[in-house]
Amino acid sequence: MSDALLLTLIISGGFALVAFIISVVLTPLVGLLARRAEIVDRPTAEPKKLHHRPIPLLGGAAIFLTITVLLSLLLHDKSTDILTSGLVRPMHYLGFLLGGAILMIGGFLDDKFTLPPKVTILFPFLAALTAVLAGIGVSKVSNPIGGGTLEISQTLSAAITFVWLLVVMYTTKFLDGMDGLATGVSAIGALMMTGLALTVQYFQPDAAVFAAICFGAMLGFLVWNFHPAKIFLGEGGSTFVGFTIGTLAVIGGAKLGTALLVLSIPFLDVVWVILRRTLVEHHSPTKGDRKHLHHRLLDLGLSQRQVVLIYYAIAAVVGILTLFLQSREKVILFAILVGTMILGATALVLTERKKAKV
Repeated sequence: MSDALLLTLIISGGFALVAFIISVVLTPLVGLLARRAEIVDRPTAEPKKLHHRPIPLLGGAAIFLTITVLLSLLLHDKSTDILTSGLVRPMHYLGFLLGGAILMIGGFLDDKFTLPPKVTILFPFLAALTAVLAGIGVSKVSNPIGGGTLEISQTLSAAITFVWLLVVMYTTKFLDGMDGLATGVSAIGALMMTGLALTVQYFQPDAAVFAAICFGAMLGFLVWNFHPAKIFLGEGGSTFVGFTIGTLAVIGGAKLGTALLVLSIPFLDVVWVILRRTLVEHHSPTKGDRKHLHHRLLDLGLSQRQVVLIYYAIAAVVGILTLFLQSREKVILFAILVGTMILGATALVLTERKKAKV
């Protein structure tokens, strides 16, 4: 291990620890403010509601504030350029933070007033647009067939990045159905982005420190969000963790494949749910129900913790594999996961039908 790599590893670990501590302290304070403002998720008869007492929302603000504080301090510290020593520019961080602020505002309004889906989608849309306008984009992609990379135009880059950020935001939004599920999987994604930036092949100190800060902030929030949760991410938080993973995958070079594989099961579940709601049940894909994969596993008799830990294990194993796989091998792994998801979904549906007949 080179001296530069070892130093970056130590610095990244240190900032992850600082972010963890700040987030652990901030989260209960945010929860207290949410309770006083009566921004809580109350248990109702909705099938997707799993809690039995009011839980404060707005938790994602603790993650956002932690990341904002540390990024701002480092960017204003003239003695170091650790965040801008590579491909990442100050404008990129500004775009990320402004996009996050938009999600926080939209999340606050939705958590407080329960906005209709046609309004809530505006905030992820604006956040993704802000990131693109700030220069966050994919300038090249790996060629999964012949190796090497493919250069893409600025217009195509903006389009890919915009769609990518929306896809990841809605993946974590749909995933946020159990205590600690979206937060934990996203934290694993941030950890894998850190690990990838620390490999010899992709060595990027700025991206590594950025990802480590995000990982520490999410992990600190998870202390309070793991089952039984003391606070929920809220609308803004559930989209912000996805926005963060999506940005990390783009901002230090195209790592979309790694991020997509870590989120593969939640992503495929979202695709499955949208197709089922629109093509089979003929209603809006935004209409919530209890037919997500994590809900089906719960109905099979698993506990919330067991379901969440299964998701964590899959994300971690797949994420670790991506650190060693080449582009073509990642495509093969994703195809295997798609096949496994289809077989698993079919088995779950058949099991439910048998139970219904009995």
